[in-house]
Amino acid sequence: QVQLVESGGGLVQAGGSLRLSCAASGRTVSIGWFRQAPGKEREFVARITWNGGSTYYEDSVKGRFTISRDNAKNTVSLQMNSLKPEDTAVYYCAAKLTPKGTYSTQYDYWGQGTQVTVSS
Repeated sequence: QVQLVESGGGLVQAGGSLRLSCAASGRTVSIGWFRQAPGKEREFVARITWNGGSTYYEDSVKGRFTISRDNAKNTVSLQMNSLKPEDTAVYYCAAKLTPKGTYSTQYDYWGQGTQVTVSS
């Protein structure tokens, strides 16, 4: 059984930073971050593999967000810098048993989400 728990969300001013954390239990291969704003589809943000640490980012967050993992602690972090109001969303941690994927349907397990609100 795989369980994921997100933390670190909150309210921040535009230009500020937040660091999200995903604590994972059970065997997974890749961890992805997705986000969903009100009235919008859930969209891919970033993903990382546990083994090689291969990363992939959505274009809109490149240079601002950094995904990383701590294998010993079984956690994945999403460092978010230069936040914009359009980054406001519920952020979800998701896991899959294969290395790659940018579609939500490719992920097998999901956390409950953590709210990120960026004010102007």
